[in-house]
Amino acid sequence: MVNYILRDKRFLIILFIINLLGTIYGYIWYESQLAITPDIFLIFVPDSPTASLFFTIFLLFFIFGRNIPYIEALGIIMLFKYGVWAVVMNLLTLIIDGSLSPAGYMLMVSHGAMALQGLLYAPYYKIKLRHIAVAGIWTLHNDVIDYVFGMMPIYSSLTDYMNEIGYFTFWLSILSIFIAYKYTVNRNNRISA
Repeated sequence: MVNYILRDKRFLIILFIINLLGTIYGYIWYESQLAITPDIFLIFVPDSPTASLFFTIFLLFFIFGRNIPYIEALGIIMLFKYGVWAVVMNLLTLIIDGSLSPAGYMLMVSHGAMALQGLLYAPYYKIKLRHIAVAGIWTLHNDVIDYVFGMMPIYSSLTDYMNEIGYFTFWLSILSIFIAYKYTVNRNNRISA
């Protein structure tokens, strides 16, 4: 039943529209930070909307029965990573500030859904080890840009914890790469054996 729903064209079109709108909203959310970002780092700053963009591109191709493995690898790794990351950062904000805005709760739900949808479509990705390797390099490079060059998303109440958040983010990247490998390349190897 779940397989049928995930492949149903009507469902895919609705999911595509939701992700497209979420991606656009995400880039708008980053607008103030992008305005102060040096041009060389612009592509690396809007983490979640870029993850959502990769998944949106995957959905567009999937609707037409095609695969795009490098985009799929970037999508699953980044959706899981930034989905989990945003949930954790908003929980930390809630703990530190003692409250969270309605937008913060909305971000937790939407980013939790991002992480989940990336994993739900794992059986349909045509990812090989080389795709995971390229997406993994991109992901770890993005961590360097964020936490070495100071381009990480701005969460004012969490500024004092950037070293710890950077450390957490690095290991979340490693976990995300491993999960992408396990649910795609490793799974496909077991099925074909």
